[in-house]
Amino acid sequence: MAKARAIVKRRKAVRNIRKITQTMQLIATARYQKCLQRATASKPYTEKITEMIQTLAGLESVDHRLLEPNEGVGTSVMLTISANRGLCGAYNAAVLRAALHHRKTLREQEITPRIEMVGKKGINYFRFLGVELAETIRDVDDHIAYARVAEMAERYMRAYAAGELARVDVVYTRFHSMGVQRPCVAQLLPIEPPKAEDTGHDHGRPEFEFSPPPETLLRRLIPETVKIRLFQYFNDAILSEQVARMVAMKAATDAAGDMIKRLTGMYNRARQSQITLELADIVGGAEALK
Repeated sequence: MAKARAIVKRRKAVRNIRKITQTMQLIATARYQKCLQRATASKPYTEKITEMIQTLAGLESVDHRLLEPNEGVGTSVMLTISANRGLCGAYNAAVLRAALHHRKTLREQEITPRIEMVGKKGINYFRFLGVELAETIRDVDDHIAYARVAEMAERYMRAYAAGELARVDVVYTRFHSMGVQRPCVAQLLPIEPPKAEDTGHDHGRPEFEFSPPPETLLRRLIPETVKIRLFQYFNDAILSEQVARMVAMKAATDAAGDMIKRLTGMYNRARQSQITLELADIVGGAEALK
């Protein structure tokens, strides 16, 4: 009977774990809905204003400090967005691998990145590796205010305009759909013109008539573009984290359910064997008394 009791205790523990993972899945699902609304609400505006500014960046008549590369500068900023919590599958591991790979690529180009890390998981991992972090941000969970992102973007733009940075990159997980989220590296500064394969053609460029003049217009639009793009990167990363946690907790809940079924079968077999042995003892005792 000792084996059956052990199976019962183990099954009870697995049931408790399933309750926890199921609750975490429900919480992640609720957060996912809110994050999805925020990310999808700003995405069309972000894509269109980015497309327009990138197109203008390729025109010879347009001149702006944030469109020009800083040649010969050996320092950059690499902002990496990870999570504060785990239990979200390979979300953190994938984005941190992308960050390390991009750091290696920049060093091969003789550029030393100043790493700014968002999320406790990324901070702890890079410190474990002995990688120095220029700044750490620990208080971003399932929402970040636009004002805070705008402040970060203004700091990057001031440093780049002053010639202190060669580039500003953001390593984050881009949300494509419910089933697809991929880590990527986005160049925030300088703003690059679109490639031929992105525009779908490589012949000629569109002509624009500016009102107000290009200098006045770009002085307002380009900083706004940098801010809204960085805000979109944060929203995508937060949304991808919730999706990854929701999927991971569902998989854990299903696995716990399967284990409960297996343990129930093991318990039934163990109990049946015990009953059979008890009946054999009874029959044997009855025969001995004859």
